[in-house]
Amino acid sequence: MINSSLLSTYNNKHYKPGSRLRILIWYFFNRLFFKTAIPFPSSFKVNILKIFGAEIGEQVLIKPRVNIKYPWFLVIGNYAWIGEEVWIDNLGLVKIGANVCISQGAMLLTGNHNYKLSTFDLIVGEIVLEDGVWIGARSVVCPGVICRSHSILTVNSVATKELKSNKIYQGNPAIEIRNRVIQ
Repeated sequence: MINSSLLSTYNNKHYKPGSRLRILIWYFFNRLFFKTAIPFPSSFKVNILKIFGAEIGEQVLIKPRVNIKYPWFLVIGNYAWIGEEVWIDNLGLVKIGANVCISQGAMLLTGNHNYKLSTFDLIVGEIVLEDGVWIGARSVVCPGVICRSHSILTVNSVATKELKSNKIYQGNPAIEIRNRVIQ
């Protein structure tokens, strides 16, 4: 039998991603300049992210309607592309390598909850997308996942464990389907 009062014992006080003021100010900047359909220049958005503590490389492309939880937990390499409606829910560190493409509507989720405990404790796991990775549209990368160099997570797939270099993954949970050959 499931106890319906489990969430009443939830306590997240141990998780402190930053000061309330910093989070509040970021919330407004994120809403005004990132989660909007207005196509502000990527260079403008990159500069805002850097002001808030993100480490961003050269020639990074950030499309409209991108949602970034906490830029101070974000590292992006050179020539990365972040597509429309991408959600970077980075409760913990997210490292995006050079020449990475994150397609429309993809989600990078660094947080989850321990469903085995009545307190439903928050679990945070870093995400690493190494150089040349491609995350397909509407795909999900789960907490603690490393996508190795030049791996691909195909459209609408869910990465729950490490993706090997130069491999293509598909499904939920994603499984290796073939080699990635780059010519």
